[in-house]
Amino acid sequence: MRIEVENLGKSVSMGEERLSILDGVSFSVNSGETVAVLGSSGSGKSTLLGLIAGLDAPTTGTVRIDGDDLFALDEDGRAALRGRGMGFVFQSFQLLPDLSALDNVMLPLELADQADARERARAQLDRVGLGHRLRHRPNQLSGGEQQRVALARAFAVAPKILLADEPTGNLDPQTGAQVIDLLLELNRAQGATLVVVTHDPALAARCGRHLRLEGGRLT
Repeated sequence: MRIEVENLGKSVSMGEERLSILDGVSFSVNSGETVAVLGSSGSGKSTLLGLIAGLDAPTTGTVRIDGDDLFALDEDGRAALRGRGMGFVFQSFQLLPDLSALDNVMLPLELADQADARERARAQLDRVGLGHRLRHRPNQLSGGEQQRVALARAFAVAPKILLADEPTGNLDPQTGAQVIDLLLELNRAQGATLVVVTHDPALAARCGRHLRLEGGRLT
């Protein structure tokens, strides 16, 4: 899927003041591209990712996914688009603590009414090397294992767009390198458009293009 970001702006009220988080950001990402979004803390990177996902609404501008205006859709329409074509990976893993690894990966498949959810989830966990940890809950897994479960969950739905927010941010360098290898290997196999927010130079170096935000503007 192609992503087009057009004059995107986001501001919030702080008492009587307006705080600008993003200001006039425009760029496009072609289908199948891998793009790293770089910038200092507070530069608007995670806000940008949330807007591309339609999880938040912009103050100005819009995002188009394969030509469709994301913000011409209502919240149900944006949720349906996410369910059909987007996968997500977060710094904090975002696994449900009371569910096993298998059940965490099955969840988006079940929400999409996939009849073979269990088989697909098991196959994805095998691909990330966790076929022997299916019944373990997140608190029984290391940070690297939890992120591999998160990758399996993201790729189980065969996303056309994958959005990753600091996927190695909570991992030590060695584990982070393993997760980078796995993320890019899975992405190559599925051909998703990858947009990753990162401070990790090793991950950024392996993406095809870099975008840098400073003070909410694209530099």
